[in-house]
Amino acid sequence: MLPRLLNKIAWIVVGALFIFSGLIKLNDPVGTAIKLEEYFEVFSKDFSTVFLSLKPFALYFSIFLSSLEVVLGVALLVRWRTKLVLWLLFGLTLFFTFLTFYSAYYNKVTDCGCFGDFIKLTPWQSFSKDVVLLVLIVILLVTQPFLPSFARNGSKTAGLWVALAVALSVAIGVYAYQHEPFFDFRAYKVGANIPQLMKPSAPLRYQYIMAKNGQEFTFNEYPADTTYKFKQMVPQNPEDGPKITDFNVWNDQGDFTKEMFLGNRLLVVVHNVSKTDAESFAEINRLLASLEQNQNPKVVPVVLTSSSSQEFDVFRHEVNLAAPYFFADATVLKTIIRSNPGLLLWKNGVVVGKWHHNDVPTLQEVQELL
Repeated sequence: MLPRLLNKIAWIVVGALFIFSGLIKLNDPVGTAIKLEEYFEVFSKDFSTVFLSLKPFALYFSIFLSSLEVVLGVALLVRWRTKLVLWLLFGLTLFFTFLTFYSAYYNKVTDCGCFGDFIKLTPWQSFSKDVVLLVLIVILLVTQPFLPSFARNGSKTAGLWVALAVALSVAIGVYAYQHEPFFDFRAYKVGANIPQLMKPSAPLRYQYIMAKNGQEFTFNEYPADTTYKFKQMVPQNPEDGPKITDFNVWNDQGDFTKEMFLGNRLLVVVHNVSKTDAESFAEINRLLASLEQNQNPKVVPVVLTSSSSQEFDVFRHEVNLAAPYFFADATVLKTIIRSNPGLLLWKNGVVVGKWHHNDVPTLQEVQELL
């Protein structure tokens, strides 16, 4: 009776978790690709430079691996080719377990991206999750007789469900890449108050680890006794800290971060000119021209890029982009918007609109949001 119960629990949990994990990644395939690039860079330094040759294909790996998770989860739940599916799940989970252990033990990649930006896990939490998942799959392998495959006609139905899962998974990933994620879990989502998110939500509290006479002591207040030697300051409520800590905008004349929060701003984000979609600037330029001709309400266009001034000066003349440009960190720009280029509409620092370059808004759409 117990093996049958364990089998049923493991069957539901493993299948549902793989579907959930895959769908979360497919919601943001570019974010998953960025995480894969991190792993490729780490492995190129620690194992072989051949991993760098995989970086151009990170997006394809992202959609393939995420779709594979969904398909295997569906296949398990409908009990399609159970033996094959279980061994594929075992191999995939074993691989993920190695990745998360390596990241945790050597502190290489601090967030595995297992559940995208929806659920953030520490490296050791990710490893623990994979170990539990591995145990559940082993239980399924051992108790496989309690997980019978469908009969002949049922097998055809199960096969149709798996085929549907393949088609939908790939379609979701491709659509999310060609537009923005269906669900935005990042700090720069529509409705976010950026200057507010750059402040702590409550006063931060710390514990102070001090040493004296070979012993360690913990204080909630910094000790006045100067014989204690400071070792470490540990935050007690990090969840109350700023949600955004790295948003900075500048040019050769200085810092312009605060200016980005004044009035209505249309941000044109260009991650890197060498990888941007140059053809999309024809439509973007039409929008900028419309905004210039219609000053009620006034919207100030601003370009943010991580490219050098030399590169961007050449590029903006090539695409006839007539707007002042500023610099920002490349990682921050990729976090703000996945599209390259992408558009954001800010009203006094609040994100009121966000568009992929395939979905450039009309003047009327912009005005309706202000």
